Amino acid sequence: MRLLENNIQSYDFFIEKENMRDEIIRGLSSQVKTISPKYLYDHRGSELFELITQLDEYYPTRTEMKIFNGKIEEITEAVGDVHTLIEYGSGSSNKIKALLHNFSTLKEYVPIDISRDFLFQSSLELAMQFPHITIKAVCGDYTAPLTLPLEENGKKVIFFPGSTIGNFEPMEARSFIMKSAQLLNEGDGFLIGVDTKKDIQTLEKAYDDAKGVTAAFNLNLLTRMNREIGADFDLSQFEHLAFYNEEKGRIEMHLESQCNQIVKIGGHQFIFQEGETIHTENSYKYSIKEFQTIAIECGFVPSKVWTDDTGNFSVHYLQK
Repeated sequence: MRLLENNIQSYDFFIEKENMRDEIIRGLSSQVKTISPKYLYDHRGSELFELITQLDEYYPTRTEMKIFNGKIEEITEAVGDVHTLIEYGSGSSNKIKALLHNFSTLKEYVPIDISRDFLFQSSLELAMQFPHITIKAVCGDYTAPLTLPLEENGKKVIFFPGSTIGNFEPMEARSFIMKSAQLLNEGDGFLIGVDTKKDIQTLEKAYDDAKGVTAAFNLNLLTRMNREIGADFDLSQFEHLAFYNEEKGRIEMHLESQCNQIVKIGGHQFIFQEGETIHTENSYKYSIKEFQTIAIECGFVPSKVWTDDTGNFSVHYLQK
């Protein structure tokens, strides 16, 4: 633990590059080449994602914020008195401010994020705005086992905005929600944003914007691989590809090879055929009923759900 300010502490579960390198090599060695979406979020990737959230085409962030701004009193009443708020993937923390302002009984906020610089920068900004709340910034992978610095007394609520749950395969999502339930006691809660199913054009434009910001975000993954694990990707020979897989109910993001080529990482060689892709991210979309069914299977009781007027996004409060 490191004390950064009077009301902020940092806990650093550093991800060794050797572990990242091994995971990337395994993914590129599989029959369908993949890289985990968590590696999209280095400092530059996090900056680019923040730009994505401001695009006209990218409705999830804007719509979720509209729900929070319009329904914050209902959300506050449904959640009740909170002592500890845990946030998965805190990013720039724009959405958390509405909760920190309105949860009057809140004593500690525990943001968890894989991007160290981004996490600590946003935590320091929040510490100055909310000096009465103890902030425990945890740098780590929230999908991996972590020992969180939580106080035992008082109600705990997990906050997981942005429909990031859609990045998990359905079975992984269930496992993740079950593990989250294990952090909580009876009466605690889970406040989570979930993107809904809608017309294909709206979905695909959200992940392939006209300005090419999402393309830059996806390609930045290869820049990171070159910098951090010694890969030799030629970014000019890969292009961003995003489409809706209606059968599986998910947006898929890929990096498509534009020619026959070989990529090296240390002593490993990976052969790419023209048109072959690296699958970098999924974003599953769920109807309200579909997601509530999953929540029940994972040990939660659906308490309340809020949507925008068009039903483009949903925010669920689940009780343990």
